[in-house]
Amino acid sequence: MGIALQLLFTGLGIGSIYALVALGFVLIYRATNVVNFAQGDFAMLGAFSMVVLCIDLEFPYWLGILITVVAMLVFGALFNLAVYYPLRNRGFQPVIISTIGASILLENGVLAAYGPRPQALPSFFSFQGFSVGPIFFDSQYLVILGVTVVMVTLQYLFFERTLLGKKMQATSQDKEMASLLGIPVALMIMLTFIYSSALGGLAGILVAPILFVSVGMGSSIALKAFAASIIGGFGDVTGAIVGGLALGVVETFGSAYISVPYKDAFAFIVLVVFLLFRPQGLFGEKVAEKA
Repeated sequence: MGIALQLLFTGLGIGSIYALVALGFVLIYRATNVVNFAQGDFAMLGAFSMVVLCIDLEFPYWLGILITVVAMLVFGALFNLAVYYPLRNRGFQPVIISTIGASILLENGVLAAYGPRPQALPSFFSFQGFSVGPIFFDSQYLVILGVTVVMVTLQYLFFERTLLGKKMQATSQDKEMASLLGIPVALMIMLTFIYSSALGGLAGILVAPILFVSVGMGSSIALKAFAASIIGGFGDVTGAIVGGLALGVVETFGSAYISVPYKDAFAFIVLVVFLLFRPQGLFGEKVAEKA
């Protein structure tokens, strides 16, 4: 039981990273009806920014985190202007291809600038954690869980209690009607990209001390976050959170009790099962189509 509880804690920590990136997938999909396949690379950029600022330039962690978050906010706006906005009226396929091209460009740009060697970022705290019975609560995992809870709570309050949040929701539900009501749709979509970029960068900041920071980490996180969003019900915010947490737990238990080398496969096995028996996901709804 002690081992199982320890694995559950670790799985929830990893799953929180998937949940944050999955939230970015869902928010952009709801706002633009396209999937941003560069979402995982936002996390990679956030992680590499921390390495450059805190290891190479020896900035304190708090300053590195602040600069990284601000840089990711600016990057989200630039990404929207360069990748989505010029193709917004040409259907979803050109935009999807554009995000894939942006992902390749970002990964190769970081590879050319920093090289292929994975980098290690020390933990944010000298205090490693504490034990309660058989469970060791690692400080970094506690930070990940805490930040995820705070971000989800703030997001709920923002979308449900503020006028700007309601405008963004209206834009995601029906862009044409929102435009007729006087809502600046282009600005709302840009804000969605800015927020999603910040979520991805924050996920990279949090996961950097746990995983090796490498060019390919973004693709790995993105694939699992995408699977999590489908499992939860693509387009559903609650589903993205629950799907990400569940996928982290499944991956952790699978690697502990079945096989470590095949731990990445467990997420996609669960995804295939859902596509076969419940393709709408946990929180999705069946949509009837006429023949």
